[in-house]
Amino acid sequence: MIEHTILSVVVGSRAYGLHGPDSDHDRRGVYAAPTRSFWSLDKPPTHIDGPLEEQFSWEVERFCTLALQANPTVLEVLWSPIVETVTPDGEALLARRGAFLSARVADTYGNYAQDQLKRVNARRARTGETNHKQAMHMLRLLMAGAHVLRTGEVLLDMTPHRDRLLAIKRGEVPWPEVTSWADRLIGELTVAAATTRLPSTPDRVRVNDLLVGIRDRGLQF
Repeated sequence: MIEHTILSVVVGSRAYGLHGPDSDHDRRGVYAAPTRSFWSLDKPPTHIDGPLEEQFSWEVERFCTLALQANPTVLEVLWSPIVETVTPDGEALLARRGAFLSARVADTYGNYAQDQLKRVNARRARTGETNHKQAMHMLRLLMAGAHVLRTGEVLLDMTPHRDRLLAIKRGEVPWPEVTSWADRLIGELTVAAATTRLPSTPDRVRVNDLLVGIRDRGLQF
């Protein structure tokens, strides 16, 4: 199905501006399975690993379902600044990316971040060790969540906070300072959620129209 890719981007540290010389190229993509392939008993896969290392792709319907749920990992694909492949159907998907956004991002981004914080704290209590990389991404998610609620745009670029975030990743920042920053960011996320202009639910009609159009065009394969 990889030959039916409509959008392929780089996410992860390279998209966040937090990469180093040895950082992976985390690739994520969207493919549109030929429409006729859904008419058989054996349906096309909803996702595929590879063929490159650190590459993962979703079939477009599955991608849209997850994006409508405000899944942070999926939404990042639509805002990545590093686009490697895009077809006309991929352009149509990007053109409607705003239709996937809703005030639900307050819960998904906030819950993802706070779940990571709980995991870090649980490990610290159990072993005395700190997963500094997980702590860094927890802070990144909190900042990204507040940003999308305020602006209607998904934030990937963390370059303004690069030095401080990487210091946390290296374990150079005292843990009380990390949790203090997290508390402030949670407060900012709460305020952004209360004042956001994003709709309470995403625009399923626009997304459905997009998917139907892609399926119509997929009849030629």
